Amino acid sequence: MSSISAAPQTTASQPPVAAKIHTERSLQGGVLTDDYAWLRQKESPEVIAYLNAENAYTADVMQPTKPLQEKLYQEMLSHLKQTDEGVPFPRGGFFYYSRTQEGKQYPILCRRKGSLSAPEQIILDVNQLAEGQKFMSLGDTAISDDGKLLAFTTDNVGFRQYTLHIKNLESGEVFTDNAPRIGSVAWAADNKTLFYTQEDEVEKRQYRIYRHALGTDAAKDPVIYEEKDERFNLNVDRTRSRKYLLLTIGSHTTTEVRYLAADQPAGEWQTIAPRADNVEYYADERHGTFYIRANDTARTFRLVTAPVAPNTKAQWKEILPARTEIALEGVDLFEDFWVVEERVQGLPTMRIINFSEGASHDIEFPDPTYSAGPQNNAEFDTHVFRYAYQSLTTPNSVYDYDVKTHASTLLKRTEIPGGFDPANYKSERVFATAADGTKIPISVVYRKDKKTADGGNPLYVYGYGSYGYSLPISFNGSRLSLLDRGVVLAYAHIRGGGELGQPWHDAGRMMNKLNTFTDFISCVEFLTANKFGAKDKVAIEGGSAGGLLMGAVTNLRPDLFRVVVSHVPFVDVMNTMLDPSLPLTVPEYEEWGNPNDKAAFQYMRSYSPYDNLKASAKYPAILVKTSLHDSQVMYWEPAKYVAKLRTVDSSPNIVLLECNMNAGHGGASGRYDYLKETAFDYAFILWQLGVEKP
Repeated sequence: MSSISAAPQTTASQPPVAAKIHTERSLQGGVLTDDYAWLRQKESPEVIAYLNAENAYTADVMQPTKPLQEKLYQEMLSHLKQTDEGVPFPRGGFFYYSRTQEGKQYPILCRRKGSLSAPEQIILDVNQLAEGQKFMSLGDTAISDDGKLLAFTTDNVGFRQYTLHIKNLESGEVFTDNAPRIGSVAWAADNKTLFYTQEDEVEKRQYRIYRHALGTDAAKDPVIYEEKDERFNLNVDRTRSRKYLLLTIGSHTTTEVRYLAADQPAGEWQTIAPRADNVEYYADERHGTFYIRANDTARTFRLVTAPVAPNTKAQWKEILPARTEIALEGVDLFEDFWVVEERVQGLPTMRIINFSEGASHDIEFPDPTYSAGPQNNAEFDTHVFRYAYQSLTTPNSVYDYDVKTHASTLLKRTEIPGGFDPANYKSERVFATAADGTKIPISVVYRKDKKTADGGNPLYVYGYGSYGYSLPISFNGSRLSLLDRGVVLAYAHIRGGGELGQPWHDAGRMMNKLNTFTDFISCVEFLTANKFGAKDKVAIEGGSAGGLLMGAVTNLRPDLFRVVVSHVPFVDVMNTMLDPSLPLTVPEYEEWGNPNDKAAFQYMRSYSPYDNLKASAKYPAILVKTSLHDSQVMYWEPAKYVAKLRTVDSSPNIVLLECNMNAGHGGASGRYDYLKETAFDYAFILWQLGVEKP
């Protein structure tokens, strides 16, 4: 690569300058130009040198904030109960739980046999797995019916490619029959047959399911099924009744489910119902009947039943019709009752229904905005339903709901040490009005004694708005460092997400994607107009597809924001979506569109952040973070974006790129390392907002 300069030299006042190698290609009546395509060459010494130079520049610029970073880290640490234990849950004669230990980065998985007073058995210490590794992530886990075997997967790079391991929980031996690139795992009922899905060597999708016999060479495992359509991924699981294995074959818009009796691992998998384009269905089983959640009649889903046998939709019997304003998000089946999980006006609800009587009872939640959902319900024959609840002011709380008495019992609320008092904080749910009149929900939290009546507070707004993903309203002790400094925090539930079901997703994807960006702008304008924060003190943050959001809204309204923090941002939309060799491109056509279609090409190009950077003196201070081993959004997207942005940005504000050279899409894997990364981000925000001076 003689045309690329050597490692750039940099000082705090002089960012590295990436070499320009101009390329052009004519497509769909337009021309795409790219001066930084060379940054895709991950193995190139010049590329690594450039990323190291960016890291050096960022460290130099942020050096004055080191004391603030350490102060923030210690604050966050003070709100973390470092030695803690999760609520044990029953399964097959054992009580399972995880715990953390002060000074250790990763959880320890444990169980007790028969009762909570029995001796503890450590089944997996992730800290031991992480010894000598710069990264460690635990993927899927599955325990055999007799409780003797643990199948688990690990990634020690960050690329989300997991290796299968099998451990004998009686002897502690970890067997040698491993397999690479594993996604999901599930045991058959014979306690010796394991089914697992495997990722294609090139495409980032689970495309095969294998059957493995304990003690045999995994390289010789038979392929049970291979999915040829590049849009689809496979996931194998077991029903709560333990009677069936389910193979869900799904794209972003279409699914198909196959099943196998768990006690017949050598049998033939059957299809519940053939796939149909743009129809999703998901299944579970009880007493020889499939309960199927499907969106075949409406995007908000309905619930039907069918016999456990291959069937057609003509055999489906509707028991819960689709409703326009209520999204059916999930159904949990038990021996004597079932739980319906819905979203009503964007908020999660849970309804318990008794099979014998048909009587139903709703679980009530106190906060104006919150998250709630099932948690660790492993037993089928039980009268107790376990769920988790949290809000912006209420730490994560685990409850048991007694189906017989209709009473919820709080088992544990995460302790927040360091003087946290929930009475000091207030959350609200408000609505901005989009340009087309749509009401956009916003969740807001602030410290009561810090919020001023004149709207002069610093304002932080977070957004995502893609894949039908509902932005979770969770409690995070780290955020107290912002709240206690008077920063008002807001979470924009913009279209493209799933807060109001799939129609909300549809209104912000494909040829409606611009709604996601304009909704976010409307939310920020609403918040400042209604005195939640000052117009000149707005910080915004998002990651991955939320990083696309950050790039798009910054291009549209650079004057609206003072600070932008963008994590692993999907900003090079056109080049990525025009390259089917990249791991996620083809499946993503159903989210963004296929740019090989002219109309889709022109629409996507109209918002692609990298392609819409233009000369401006209004760009805010921007921190862009990426990871070298990111498998979802390749590191070169944010690297190219920052390199190009610096050539058109004439504002006095800083633009920083930080690349974690030992992590993937989610950043650092250890909990202490992750806190340090958060402290770094918050130091940048507080510094650039003028809340803290370095």
